[in-house]
Amino acid sequence: MKRVVAIVLAMLLVTSFALFAGGEKESAGKVTAYTTLDEELARKVFNAFTEETGIQVDWVRLSTGECTARMEAEKENPQASIWYGGVGLGHIEAKDKGLTMPYDSPAAKMPEKFRDQDRYWSGIYAGPLCFESNTQALEKYGLTAPTSWEELADPKYKGHVQMANPGSSGTAYNVLATMVTLYGEEKAFEYMKRLDANITQYTRSGSAPGKNAAIGETTIAIGYAHDGVRLIAEGYPLEITFPSEGTGYEVASISLIKNGPAEELAYAKKLYDWALGETAAKIYTTAFTVPFVDVPLPKGALPISKVNTINQDDEWAAANKARLVEKWNAVIGGESRTEPKK
Repeated sequence: MKRVVAIVLAMLLVTSFALFAGGEKESAGKVTAYTTLDEELARKVFNAFTEETGIQVDWVRLSTGECTARMEAEKENPQASIWYGGVGLGHIEAKDKGLTMPYDSPAAKMPEKFRDQDRYWSGIYAGPLCFESNTQALEKYGLTAPTSWEELADPKYKGHVQMANPGSSGTAYNVLATMVTLYGEEKAFEYMKRLDANITQYTRSGSAPGKNAAIGETTIAIGYAHDGVRLIAEGYPLEITFPSEGTGYEVASISLIKNGPAEELAYAKKLYDWALGETAAKIYTTAFTVPFVDVPLPKGALPISKVNTINQDDEWAAANKARLVEKWNAVIGGESRTEPKK
């Protein structure tokens, strides 16, 4: 009889442990994310979050423009809970269109200018626009790396420059908005037309031109400095220069998607908080970005304070994006020379 009781108790203990373990696994949860981080960085970030919390992340990588377009298309039935990364202008646009929701994260420690005053988005890192030039191609064609916006539009660079489409890329729209800030709208579009004569192709993604310059598919790309520094660290023959007139910058940000899957909201907030913390910040630096959390920076990483930046008005840029992109398409006709949508 004692033997039977012992066996039954043992079975109950095993069953209870299995149920407990299963319950723990189930409670770990899942969150669906749209991300505009570079794919390699996104994989590192989400794998680390899952390893630390047990929460699974189903993610899709989209450019800033593609992400806002998808969120708008899904507005009546959002399929994701959080947008992770992407130019801050896009997050402002998403807020203005009612696509995101406020969240006052206890983990937010960045300067107020890098965080929405209504708490709809928070910055995770900042990076300036730059020119990324393939040094081997420069030598081949007898060129030097441009050091100003004006020089970049010089006919000597005809057929040697790539940038993204401002309608699909937050990086490229940052370029367009920078020109308007520097020159005023009329002269900005005159400049963009001159620059267009040097452009071989407009890409969908803002990071694509830099990658193309790295492998010699184009000589010069307009992109963000941290992307170029990372490619240099990987051994690609790139030289980074900054426009002497001043340059725009991105504030890569994070937002919760309004009316996302209700069962994911608590997990999305955990991911949001984690994204603003030290562990995530250390991962961002592996891509040579400079986070707002005070962590050691890798060699070559460049704080935005070291660059001549413009007096950037992101609120104005976001409010005028649709109009300026429409005008860019009308004046430049760049959509017809943009790589096909995937």
